[in-house]
Amino acid sequence: MRKYFGRKIFVYALTFFAAVTINWMIPRFMPGDPVQSRLARASLSNPEASQAMRDYYNSVFGLDMPVWQQYLNFWGSLFKGDLGVSIWLFPTPVTEVIMDAVPYSLGLLLPAILLSWVIGNKFGAYAARSKWLDNTVLPVGYVLTATPYMWLALLLAWSLGIVGGFFPSSGAYSFALRPEFSWVFVSSLLEHWFLPFLSLFLVSLGGWAIGMRNMIIYELESEYANYLQALGAPRRLIRRYAFRNAMLPQLTGLAVQLGTVVAGALLTEIVFSYPGLGFLILQAIQNQDFFLLQGVFLFIVAGVLIANFIIDIVYVLVDPRTRIQMQGGAK
Repeated sequence: MRKYFGRKIFVYALTFFAAVTINWMIPRFMPGDPVQSRLARASLSNPEASQAMRDYYNSVFGLDMPVWQQYLNFWGSLFKGDLGVSIWLFPTPVTEVIMDAVPYSLGLLLPAILLSWVIGNKFGAYAARSKWLDNTVLPVGYVLTATPYMWLALLLAWSLGIVGGFFPSSGAYSFALRPEFSWVFVSSLLEHWFLPFLSLFLVSLGGWAIGMRNMIIYELESEYANYLQALGAPRRLIRRYAFRNAMLPQLTGLAVQLGTVVAGALLTEIVFSYPGLGFLILQAIQNQDFFLLQGVFLFIVAGVLIANFIIDIVYVLVDPRTRIQMQGGAK
């Protein structure tokens, strides 16, 4: 297992290096000058004062250095946990801005991913042995999994938010409140959270239900299932083995879909103006904030890689065949 996880860590380290490099390059290839944009908002009429401010900001942000030097400085600061200073919210550090948005994104992602995975697998398992439920789950699942996150978010915001008025359609809580631990604030937080969560949950639910339904049908038609049935094993026992084996591809699918769900969460936050990482990316692009943009992307990349590594560990613990292969390779 040491060799297995050593190889995994090496692959993830290479992936992280490539992703961070591309992440650093993308904002610098964007058109426009962030310092000039900030000076334009300041409306300085004196050319000398404007030039002095330009030189000051270029020095503070390190933009007066060659590109290769900026790249090396970026890695040096990264190892120190320093992501720079936000251009848009100067002089607030990028880390502080991201940490304010992370709880909102995690509050959407974790419940949507976990609940859709658990409930979707349960519905798929029931659909595989119930003709009535199969005729219901299959078409609904195909519709949901083919629905774009942003389109469903817009539909829910319009129908349940604007037309129905059941839930707020923007923000994380009422503008009349301040963050505090009280029932009024928590209820407002949950009301604003529900529609973004529902859009992510529904799209993911359909894919998991279809995947589990197809995998269980495949397992029930496999040789070991037919052999157990010929031996007179109870059908409940055969279904239990089929469900356990069908869960393994679903774990792999969870690792693959993490990136898609994260991207969907970013789009959903933009639709609902939810103050998470997705909404932060939009603000960073609009204000040409290099450091904030690369900091948010860096956090997302690191989060997806860590989540995939955790799923790799869970896969080894759940599937005994993986451990047997490791022992055989070690010998």
